[in-house]
Amino acid sequence: MTVSDELASTADHVDRIAATVDVAAVQRRTLRFLFAIQVVSGVGVTVGSSVGALLAADIAGVSASGLAQSAAVVGSALLALPAAAIVHRGGRRPSLAAAYLVAAVGALIIVMAAVRDSIPFIFAGFFLFGGATAAGMQARYAAVDLAPASSRGRHLSLIVWATTLGAVAGPHFAAFAGAAFVDHGVPALAGPFVFSAALFVLAAGSVAVLMRPDPAIIARQAVARRSESNSARPDVGLRAALRTVRAEPPARVGVAAMAVGHMVMVGVMAMTPVHIRGAGHDASHTLHIVGVVLSLHIAGMYAFSPVVGWLTDRVGRRPVIGAGILFLLAACGLAGTAGYDTARLAIALMVLGIGWSCTIVAGSTLLSESVPVSLRASAQGLSDAIMGLAGASAGAVSGLIVYAWGYPMLALVAALTAMPFISMFRRSTRR
Repeated sequence: MTVSDELASTADHVDRIAATVDVAAVQRRTLRFLFAIQVVSGVGVTVGSSVGALLAADIAGVSASGLAQSAAVVGSALLALPAAAIVHRGGRRPSLAAAYLVAAVGALIIVMAAVRDSIPFIFAGFFLFGGATAAGMQARYAAVDLAPASSRGRHLSLIVWATTLGAVAGPHFAAFAGAAFVDHGVPALAGPFVFSAALFVLAAGSVAVLMRPDPAIIARQAVARRSESNSARPDVGLRAALRTVRAEPPARVGVAAMAVGHMVMVGVMAMTPVHIRGAGHDASHTLHIVGVVLSLHIAGMYAFSPVVGWLTDRVGRRPVIGAGILFLLAACGLAGTAGYDTARLAIALMVLGIGWSCTIVAGSTLLSESVPVSLRASAQGLSDAIMGLAGASAGAVSGLIVYAWGYPMLALVAALTAMPFISMFRRSTRR
C-alpha cells in the first residue's frame, strides 16, 4: 500500500470513528485550548529570550553568546525526539506537559547561573529552556491531528498565530520582570527567567488537567482499526519515519524548508540584540530598543500566520514556501545595510519573521500530509530535530561571525545559506 493509499484509508476510518466520537467537536476544543496555552507560553518564551543574548554575553562574552543561545535551539531540537516518543506512548497531553516542565527547570537554572556567574549553568539552563520551544512546535502539529485536509494549513497557522498575543507582549515585560527581583539578589537580566518559569509551570499544569480528549489518541484509533483488517501492522519509529521522508519528495521539501527558514531566522535574530548594544546606549535604552525590534520580529513570525495558512490551503504549499525564501533573502539585505537605524532594523526583523512563518506553516503542512498517520509523530519529531539543529548551527556560528567581521557579514552569510535549498526547490518543483 502506498503512502497516499494509507492516508486515504485512514481518513475513511476517522470518518467511521466520528460515528461514536464527535471528531469535529474534539478538534474545535483542541484548537481553543492550544490557542490559550500558546498565549501563556509565548509570553514565557519571549520575556526570557529577549534578554538571553545579553545575559549570555555578560557571563560568557560576546563571542560565546551565540553558543549560549544556540544551546536553547539544540535543546529544542533534541527534546523534540523524546517528546515524539511520549506522543506514541501516551498522546499529546503528557508530551506537552513534560516539555513545559523541563523548560521551567531550565529557566530556574539560568537564574542560578546569573547569580553564580556560572558558564556551565548558563549553557545547561538554555538547553532545557528549549523545551518550551519544542512544546510550542509540537502544539502546531497537535492542531492537525484531526483536521480535515482542506483546512490543515489554517488550523496549524491558527496555533502559530496564537503565540503572537503572548510573544509580542513578552519583550515589553522584560524591564519590569528584571526590576522586580533585584531586591531578592537576582540580576536584572535574569529576572525575566523567573517570570518564564512560573508561566511554564502554569502551562504544564493546564495541559495535564484540561487537554482531554487527546487528539493524537483519537487519530491513532483510526490507524489501529485499519490495522485490524491488515495482516501487516504499520511500521513506526524514527527509522521508519526517516525512510519515509527520504522516499517522499514532498516530505523532503517540507523538512528542508523548515530547516532553512529556521537557520536563517535564528542566525540573524540571535545577534541583533548584541548588535543594537554596540550603538553605545545605556542599558535601559538598549532594552527598550531590543524590545521594540524583537516585538516586531515576533509579530512578523506569528501575526500574519492566519494569512499564510489561508494561502497555504488556497494557492498551495510550495508557492508559499517559495515566497518565504524570498522574504528571508530580503530581510538579510535590509538587516545587513541597516547599521544602527532602529526603524530599518525593526522592518528587517519583521520581514525575517514573515519569511520564517511561510516556511514553517507551509512546510509543516506539507510534511504532515505526506506521511502516514502511524508515522506522523515520529516524522514531526525528526523534522523539528533537524530544524532545531540547523538553527543551532547558525546560532553557534553567529556570535563568532559578529565578533570577527560584524553584523553585516552575518546577514550576508545567512542569505548565502539559503542558496542550496533554492536549487533543490527549483528541481523539485520542475518534477
